[in-house]
Amino acid sequence: MSRKIKVAQFGLGPIGQSSIRLLAERENFEIVGGIDIQPALSGKLVGDVCGLPSLSKAKIYPTFEEMWKKVKPDVVVHTAGSRAKITFEQCKPMLQKGLAVVSSCEELLFPAHRAPNETVAIDKLCRKSGGRILGTGVNPGFVLDLLPVCLTGVCRTVQSVYGERVVNASTRRQPLQKKIGSGLEPKEFLKLWSEGKAGHAGFKESLLLVAHSLGWKMGEVTETMEPMVADHDIQTEFFTVKKGLTCGLHQVVKSKSAKGHSIHFDLKMYLDAKDPHDLVKLESDPPIEAYLKGGVAGDRATVAAVVNCIPRLLAAQPGVRLMTDVPLSGFTVD
Repeated sequence: MSRKIKVAQFGLGPIGQSSIRLLAERENFEIVGGIDIQPALSGKLVGDVCGLPSLSKAKIYPTFEEMWKKVKPDVVVHTAGSRAKITFEQCKPMLQKGLAVVSSCEELLFPAHRAPNETVAIDKLCRKSGGRILGTGVNPGFVLDLLPVCLTGVCRTVQSVYGERVVNASTRRQPLQKKIGSGLEPKEFLKLWSEGKAGHAGFKESLLLVAHSLGWKMGEVTETMEPMVADHDIQTEFFTVKKGLTCGLHQVVKSKSAKGHSIHFDLKMYLDAKDPHDLVKLESDPPIEAYLKGGVAGDRATVAAVVNCIPRLLAAQPGVRLMTDVPLSGFTVD
């Protein structure tokens, strides 16, 4: 049996803890430590925080530098934010050591959009150190970007790409229910979205990754937001939402190229959503339409996407990598 891949977890919130639990199930990984800025977690065992008594050695450190003095991972799983610039800064010490970083940061799916200078600088650093960094997940990372690109693989021509996602947010974690505006006045939610403090992050990045992969030079990318307003009182594990208040979002991104190609993605994510599903439709030869009944379960699938990418990223060339740069990440038996 080949040597196990040594993995450290950066960020021990709900997604980070779920990541640890999945990594612990896989025989090809060894969890060597965790990193979290919360003072209350520093020095604790990863296993104690994540409910895994068998992880009796891996500790939580306040910084990567502190951890590096004690243990040397091969890979860091990063689940601590949505902004590309911040993520690059957090991960820079790891990349300087030549490590691979797989992140759930939404903007990292296509970081050149919001962090063009940082992307060039980090890519240069990685090519020198041997480091690699990749942003992935479910959306962005799969449903409305990688999946449409994969479906074009059997097309002779493609004129347009349409995708829609309806998500029942009542089943999702507390931070997501908060960022879709649960319980806020609609005007308050729109104000927060205009300030970049609410809504679904990485939506433009999904569109731009598809365009990049298809070689389409798109014009302006427009993004619109409308609050979904509760038509009845809603109670979740985390929020009480009265009729007339925000219970979610309707977010749309669109763009067209000078040659007439178009990409249109539509996302409805709200509490008590009816008919949750994922749909990708290509105007193509042959025409393609894929419907995923119930949709892809975001939280659990995000963790799977991150973990399944680890071996592929380790085999990739150093640099800032996109999901279309690495081999297709499927489930494999240890």
